[in-house]
Amino acid sequence: MTSPAASAFPYTLVATDLDGTLLRPDDTVSERTREALAAVTAAGAAHIVVTGRAVPWTRHILDDLGYNGLAVCGQGAQVYHAGEHRLLTSVTLDRQLAGLAIAKVEAEVGPLYLAASQDGLDGSVVVGPGYRVQEGPLANVLVDDAADLWTDPINKVYIQHPELSDDALAAAAREVAGDLVGVTMAGPGIVELLPLGLSKATGLSLAARRLGVKAAGTIAFGDMPNDIPMFGWAAHGVAMANAHDELKAVADEITTSNADDGIAAVLERFLTV
Repeated sequence: MTSPAASAFPYTLVATDLDGTLLRPDDTVSERTREALAAVTAAGAAHIVVTGRAVPWTRHILDDLGYNGLAVCGQGAQVYHAGEHRLLTSVTLDRQLAGLAIAKVEAEVGPLYLAASQDGLDGSVVVGPGYRVQEGPLANVLVDDAADLWTDPINKVYIQHPELSDDALAAAAREVAGDLVGVTMAGPGIVELLPLGLSKATGLSLAARRLGVKAAGTIAFGDMPNDIPMFGWAAHGVAMANAHDELKAVADEITTSNADDGIAAVLERFLTV
């Protein structure tokens, strides 16, 4: 068997989602996956993390990985240089437009619980009344008045409904407000409103252009519907075994789960061909 480090690798770019994909359920990256990624970069490919998390929720993971390259954060809104700890590009959500979209959704399904991701390297997640906060590495800023969500520039709004499932809420939001904002589901309990036209694919294409690599040479890994545009952009899309059915339906292949080194299994196969 050819050693991975000495093998030719057929792709010039490896794009990996974080949660449910690169990260195991305990939010760590296995040694096997670290070694596989090191092998593909030694073979000449670039690795880009592409995540729905904004930069403040991502950089501690990148630092732990010793990751010094580009990362696409905030569903494509931010291109971040991890080695320089510098934000290269940033797209914000028009707050007036977001408010109009929320009003239209609420007219259809009833009151929503809201949170907003502030823009910038140190932006906080501002959480309005009723919103169910998920555990994370940063403290949330809780506010009593939903109007306080709009005091600073934001890159996205999180919406929750007291009764509707994530799929039903995303579908309803897309139906009534899809001409104003982008709507995506990034994980359990995470339905997001984004600047219209923004996706992981748009952010990844910007980062890839900076690196001089193309979609035709890209393999992408993901687990949720927000990865669908990235799969559409890349030459080869790999869904994890734990992925949402919508992503599996458009994937070129399905690997093992994030708990079972699904990324490494695919990379090792290509490295040893």
